[in-house]
Amino acid sequence: MKGRVLIIAGSDCSGGAGIQADIKSVTALGGYAATAITALTVQNTTGVFDVLGITPEMIVHQATVTIDDIGADAIKTGMLHSVPVIEAVAEFIKQKAASIPVVVDPVMVSQSGSPLLQEDAVSALIGKMIPLATVLTPNIPEAEALSGMKITDEGDMIAAAHKIGDLGAEAVLIKGGHAEGDKIVDILWRRDGDIEGFEGTRIPSENNHGTGCSLASSIATGLAQGMGLSDSVARARAYVREAIRTAPNYGKGNGPLNHAHPVTG
Repeated sequence: MKGRVLIIAGSDCSGGAGIQADIKSVTALGGYAATAITALTVQNTTGVFDVLGITPEMIVHQATVTIDDIGADAIKTGMLHSVPVIEAVAEFIKQKAASIPVVVDPVMVSQSGSPLLQEDAVSALIGKMIPLATVLTPNIPEAEALSGMKITDEGDMIAAAHKIGDLGAEAVLIKGGHAEGDKIVDILWRRDGDIEGFEGTRIPSENNHGTGCSLASSIATGLAQGMGLSDSVARARAYVREAIRTAPNYGKGNGPLNHAHPVTG
């Protein structure tokens, strides 16, 4: 039940988000993680202090030699910080991975509030990456930016998912963690018109560094292992929730998750 996941994303030196969180999540769920690093970030639980972008050519070279040798059963994209990087990754997917499921996590801002996507890159993300997405996984602020509408309730989440889906994604999972209240609802919209809600109670915790990365990679692992999208989302949510619940309380800000907790089911 391995499942090969090629992750194209940025590195987090503190280990809580980005490539590091992706590798931990894929491995915990029994998959095999390979990576193409798009940027080196200097960050910890309190913020992002510096970013060194990797050239588009080097990113594509990493991805190409990996997929040519090891192959991939799913691709997950994370931090694609500039227009040239987005264009290069999109072209790589079209040329080398057109038949492989792609989970696109439209990373725009870190959990601490630091920008991770250049302002002029939003339109490139919309035009180049969303049409390639088997499933797109925005949080509410990202969904607002992509849909151009304010989201205040579940009805807005559904409407925004439909708008984003019209940009070309096969499915859109809008994560409700940024909403107010003790109940968290994630909305999964599919192009065939099916809409599914995943509901849970909020876990009181400041340990949420890397939750988006971890969830997207976990979904990609399920798809790589031949699971359906709904089952992949359900397992990913359960995994991330337990990782939050059992987090080690490291750091002075938004702490990392416990990616190594036992996984059942």
